[in-house]
Amino acid sequence: MNLTIPLRGSTAGRQYAGWEPRTVATQGLGNRVFAGQRVPVADGVALNADIYTPRTPGRYPAVVSFAAYNSETHAAGLPTGTNEAGSPPVFTDRGYCSVIVERRGMGRSTGESVPFFDPQDVDDHEKVIAWAAEQPWCNGDVVLFGTSYYAITQVFVAARRPPALRAFFAHEPDTDGFRHSMQFGGVPGSFFLGVWLGANFTDEQIDHRMSPVRRALLSHLTNGPLHPLLEKVVHRNVSRTFARFLENAPTPGMAELYAEWMFDGKTREESTAQEVTRAGLAAIDVPFVTVQNLGYFNLHQFGSYDLFEHAGTPGADKWLILGPPVYDLPVYEWQLEALAFFDHVLRGTDNGYAEQPHVRYWVDGADGFAGATAFPPAEGEVRRLHLGSEDSDTHQLASELTAEGQSSWVAVPLGVPVLPGLDDLAPQVLSFDLPVTEDLQLAGPVTAQLSFSCNEIDSYVVARLSRVDAAGDAHQLSMGAIRPAGRAVDPTRGSTMEIAIDSGRREPLVPGEPVTLRFSLTAGPVLLRAGETLRLDVGSRTDLLRKDPSEGYAQFDLPVPPYLSRNTLHFGGKSWVEVTAVPVQVRTTEKQVVTRRSPATLPDVARWVTRDTRRGPRDPAA
Repeated sequence: MNLTIPLRGSTAGRQYAGWEPRTVATQGLGNRVFAGQRVPVADGVALNADIYTPRTPGRYPAVVSFAAYNSETHAAGLPTGTNEAGSPPVFTDRGYCSVIVERRGMGRSTGESVPFFDPQDVDDHEKVIAWAAEQPWCNGDVVLFGTSYYAITQVFVAARRPPALRAFFAHEPDTDGFRHSMQFGGVPGSFFLGVWLGANFTDEQIDHRMSPVRRALLSHLTNGPLHPLLEKVVHRNVSRTFARFLENAPTPGMAELYAEWMFDGKTREESTAQEVTRAGLAAIDVPFVTVQNLGYFNLHQFGSYDLFEHAGTPGADKWLILGPPVYDLPVYEWQLEALAFFDHVLRGTDNGYAEQPHVRYWVDGADGFAGATAFPPAEGEVRRLHLGSEDSDTHQLASELTAEGQSSWVAVPLGVPVLPGLDDLAPQVLSFDLPVTEDLQLAGPVTAQLSFSCNEIDSYVVARLSRVDAAGDAHQLSMGAIRPAGRAVDPTRGSTMEIAIDSGRREPLVPGEPVTLRFSLTAGPVLLRAGETLRLDVGSRTDLLRKDPSEGYAQFDLPVPPYLSRNTLHFGGKSWVEVTAVPVQVRTTEKQVVTRRSPATLPDVARWVTRDTRRGPRDPAA
């Protein structure tokens, strides 16, 4: 279909991790739309696919995005939570065919829906890849692209080794739905899952239809000069929008699935949540890039690290990018990075991708990317910071052992009224400070080990690490959480960055008796300048410690803590956090000047930091 009004593409948001390619394979090829194509899979089911090809005739690689959702509004550029497959004209303009496919039972696809990431789903995805490779507009090469659900499906199907699959680019994947989403830190992710289902799986959403002409018209509004204004409006109203989604009733089938997640699937054996096992990850052999958003806390928190560490793909053919906190809808980030990667893998383009560090990570406080061969960087040094208290009001982090002692906070369940002035008498958050006297950079795992007791049989512990600048403003770095009654470690899962907790094994606390809680926080690479402070906050309520999506952080409330209680931390070498310090080499891209710092007395700052405030062009040729 050649539309009179072509689709308008967009590359709003960050596109490269600290570099720009020196050349592109091809560009300026335009866009054609073939909407409502049918992809035959199993049992007589046909999946709906919208195909976007270059206007210039030829055979091109296919970029497949396998959707959980009705994809009618995707190419229109509307700021919906499902619009995570990129902007099709961006891909077609560079000589790729964008293929967005709806899973069975969704949108215009036939068949009955199955549980998310069910083997039947993965079978269908395999058949879509094979089908795309055989089409007259495809040269036989297929790659994958997308965010969140679109990223998770990539990991599942790559483990099958489809013959036509050449590479994939997974932004914010999970490897285990049970511990990464459904039962986060031992409690159901009720708020996010309610928002997700209410936004995407109502009868209205599933049955919504939009013509290709209308999509094209809307794309000129959403992806044009009004996009920055639309983005601001969306950010300002994101919490209000989420509240409205929670009021929506999903379809009966999705409501049943939600009930299973919330009330029945308390253990891995009882849950329908799927995972890519260590063996599955080891089976992956194609080149890939995986991107982790450093602003994510209780959603997609550790999947990229698990994938990067355990995939069977040779080290020379895989890349990990840790990007700054961003929560934009639609998700247009990293499209040009993906195209540079695909040009490198499929076309052998000498664009500089082979020269990029295999790990690039955003450094808070430096506003740029650092590079390393692995994460944590090989030259990193683990430092232990002990929790302690000089008195009831002053708490500190210290590299030396602290004196015996303890401090407590009160746990108040979400929604329970709190008397005015309660925090003056019984604080809900404890803060521990480490003043920085010499530049210090951290990059790698953040691990908490806390000696914890409670006067109830269970509670919840949330830990947050922040950089407090010289003006006193706090910048969140990393977060982690654990349910004390579900504290058992699962040594068969997890990664260097994640201590996997088997929350299905529950052992109630004995009131007043300390237990050891060991858990991971998200990575929080940071450059701390002399005069700043590293702060650890510990509490029990996610709403008191998390950031808001309107601030760029994908962090959601959890129904915690379960009881009104008093929680206590015990000091004297019994409670600490471990961080990884790395040496400093700062490079500015503008002048290509390298400043080397000699080792500091305190743990040093990372390998090299590329100051990268540039963002890709917003509107490529349609």
